Amino acid sequence: MKQTNQFFATCSKGVEDLVLKELEQLEISGSKIHTGGVAFDGEILSAYKACMWSRVASRILLQLKEFTISSDDDLYREILGVDWSQHFAEYNTLAIDCFSSHSTVSNSHFATLRVKDAIVDQFLENTDERPSIDRENPDIRINVYLSDKQCLLYLDLSGDALHKRGYRRSSGSAPLRETLAASMLYRAKWESFYEQGLPFCDPMCGSGTLLIEAALMASNTAPGLLREQDDSERWGFIHWKLFDREIWQSVVQEAQDKHASGLSHVPVICGSDNSEQLVGIARENIRAAGLSSLIKVSLQDATQDLKPCTKQHGLLVTNPPYGKRIGQVQVLRTLYHRFGEQLKASFDGWTAVIITSEPELARSIGLRAFRKNTLYNGALKSVLYQYRIDALSGPSFEKPGGAVGSAGNVDVKAGTAEPRGRSEHAMMFANRLKKNYKHLKKWARKNDVTCYRVYDADIPQYAVAIDIYEQWVYVQEYQAPKTVDRNKAFLRINDVIDVVADILETKQEYVVLKVRKKQEGTSQYEKQDQKQRKTAVRENGLKFLINVYDYIDTGLFLDHRITRQLIRKLANKRSFLNLFAYTGSVTVYAAAGGASTTTTVDMSNTYLNWAQENLSINGFTGDRHKFVRDDCLKWLQQAIDEKRKYQLIFVDPPTFSNSKKMDTSLDIVRDHVALLSGCLALLADDGQLIFSTNARGFKLDKSLQEMCFIREITKLTTTEDFKRKPLHRCWCLAKDQAMLDNCR
Repeated sequence: MKQTNQFFATCSKGVEDLVLKELEQLEISGSKIHTGGVAFDGEILSAYKACMWSRVASRILLQLKEFTISSDDDLYREILGVDWSQHFAEYNTLAIDCFSSHSTVSNSHFATLRVKDAIVDQFLENTDERPSIDRENPDIRINVYLSDKQCLLYLDLSGDALHKRGYRRSSGSAPLRETLAASMLYRAKWESFYEQGLPFCDPMCGSGTLLIEAALMASNTAPGLLREQDDSERWGFIHWKLFDREIWQSVVQEAQDKHASGLSHVPVICGSDNSEQLVGIARENIRAAGLSSLIKVSLQDATQDLKPCTKQHGLLVTNPPYGKRIGQVQVLRTLYHRFGEQLKASFDGWTAVIITSEPELARSIGLRAFRKNTLYNGALKSVLYQYRIDALSGPSFEKPGGAVGSAGNVDVKAGTAEPRGRSEHAMMFANRLKKNYKHLKKWARKNDVTCYRVYDADIPQYAVAIDIYEQWVYVQEYQAPKTVDRNKAFLRINDVIDVVADILETKQEYVVLKVRKKQEGTSQYEKQDQKQRKTAVRENGLKFLINVYDYIDTGLFLDHRITRQLIRKLANKRSFLNLFAYTGSVTVYAAAGGASTTTTVDMSNTYLNWAQENLSINGFTGDRHKFVRDDCLKWLQQAIDEKRKYQLIFVDPPTFSNSKKMDTSLDIVRDHVALLSGCLALLADDGQLIFSTNARGFKLDKSLQEMCFIREITKLTTTEDFKRKPLHRCWCLAKDQAMLDNCR
């Protein structure tokens, strides 16, 4: 009599019903849905079939034991009571994964150790040898699920997670997991399309996952067959002592037969992407899957002149960029809007499906979804939006707030959707930006400037600052008052992104948008994202690392371009102090000017490391360049006590700071006299102190005139791109009036 076992197919939350349907199609009965998976009964053949054919399940687990525990000692005893020699040998490698939820053994790491100890102790007792642990590529995987007092013990038959089909040779920056792609296709009813011979299209195909999964479904190719052909050692049951090779080979043979007969029934499947690199990756993965004859991929921008690959209407499924970076959602609105316009213009009769975690992006498409499904991309909750494109009846459009009406640059009249031109204000913005760019581009080229500002809220309705950092365009949107209508703000920022990409002659992917809020405390320095991607730009023959993603400021203040040059001029053979140094760009200039020593002080390790990198890429290393991580006010007092002297000091403090790392707060309007008095105490008799601030309405206290000689050099340090709207004020302070003459 053949043994009936209990199994569990794990999956992402929200697709349990799809796994159940797959099991039913495999004629596997006794299935029951649980959160995060489906339990089923059957002979080992059922588990092998599930491993081979499930497109959505993550793992197939064989239940070894179910028991109750009250302590970790109970867990140890129960695991010790399993005859592990029935399942594997002492020479096999082992991995153990424990999952704990409201359990009496709350620490999953500790639970893992107790399970390992029990298994190892049993082998040592019986054979004097033990299996070794291999987390990366084990022969056997054991899974333990702890909940309350219940414990479920499983043997993992899958080995590698089932989304690892075996065809992915390389990928882009955010590849779509294969099981999620299959879930999207199931929800989109792809089966009903390919059974009618209707085409499939993915116009933002990335590494080709959706295309491959669509072809596997249409050709009735088991996803596990690719893994079997690639490397059979990936399966978790290969080293299992109870593995029945004969039964498994029958499953493999059946899959091969269905694949061979299904290849002739695949409809047109095509994809495209605007990245030549990703198109190459997609083609490589398609070749690895053995599907090159069934899938065509081309280089095409989904937002420009997108056309179907066949005259037949069919199913379009795609995974556009999500824009989880701070500010990038606003940038991507334009991409989604333009993509929606392409759908309406050229895909009449098609069903279009997209997945995104950002509802505002979905609304930017300008179509009302007839169906929405929640899916999880890892831990990220996303929504699958399904649209019917019907030009005759006219699609419904959504405002950014969700109501039916016009969206972006779309007018809805008499059941049609025709793009309209830019608004009067948008045209004014475009004309102003074009004028500014024409002038400043010429000036920049003449003066070898590669990073500069081209626009700063010149038109009140478009309150943004726009900076060029070589190939990057950095747009800072000044936070709109709460009184400004949200929909109007949305449309205006859409205009901005549209105009910027057009006039500044750059690709959308190089436009980064951030929202600049009113500074509170150290907010300007707070991390906005986690990309940690720096790129080098040039300025006056020097190199500087910028980061356009992670912080509200990039690491290089453009308005201080001339100020840095002044420091370079004054630094030769002099000791230099940079207080509140940020990323140390001014220190780089001092070093380039021949400073005898440099001291760079900031309370942030992140920025001090950044400053070191900036000096290093310019060849300035060694003991004469010192970096101090400290509260600048605290360090200043210590330096005074130690009677240190510097011949050149640069101070550009934040307007306000109350960081937890500081002993006290700093308000530059309130505290600048005390700060500058301290700096003057460190200044050599033949030295200069350069002080700058961007505090609005700032006035230098007259009492400082009793301590030193002062010359305002704001006009001198204001560059061409900031003449209309200067960001800072700047002064030169000295103990000897003759020293002011150099600050010209």
